[in-house]
Amino acid sequence: MGALLSNFRNTVIVSVVLAIALIAIFAGQPNNTAGNLHELLGHAAMRWLHVFFGILWIGLLYYFNFVQIRTMPKIPDELKPAVGKFIAPEALFWFRWAAVGTLVTGILVAGARGYLVQALTLNAGNGFALDDGHVFIGIGMWLAIIMFINVWFVIWPNQKIALGLVDAPAEAKPKAARTAMLFSRTNLLLSLPMLVAMSMRQTMWG
Repeated sequence: MGALLSNFRNTVIVSVVLAIALIAIFAGQPNNTAGNLHELLGHAAMRWLHVFFGILWIGLLYYFNFVQIRTMPKIPDELKPAVGKFIAPEALFWFRWAAVGTLVTGILVAGARGYLVQALTLNAGNGFALDDGHVFIGIGMWLAIIMFINVWFVIWPNQKIALGLVDAPAEAKPKAARTAMLFSRTNLLLSLPMLVAMSMRQTMWG
């Protein structure tokens, strides 16, 4: 067991296999609402992936804001390069691609469940009515899209400058680091209302 858990790749593979086994065991049980393979793959599997990528994305957002940004000023100068050269680039890799996975699977889930257009238009076709949940989930989706744009088009480009991953004048690094931090904080600010819409919609409207 120790040999398995000491290997990151194998641990993830076994976790995925166990998750698929769980789906396979319970998918065919009586009263299961996933009545066919299309529903199972189109709804349940995509929702599972959406939740996984969302946890990875928002988890790393919280790591940056709750831990790294607040701790960096306390780290001795001689130790900071270890964070900037090794930990931060790896975390940012998973951070930005988890954002892609979250957005893509979220669109697929909304499409499979038939409310993608209504959500993205904030129920414009029904007079922006609030009583069916489309505006509620639509707000969450637009907040997530704004956060995705911030990740790829503001935070990541500026982090590349701040961390020295691209050539840039030395005087550009502090400004880039501050810009990345402010937009990361913006995403932190948007994350809680976004999670309200994402997590409560099904409870409120089914």
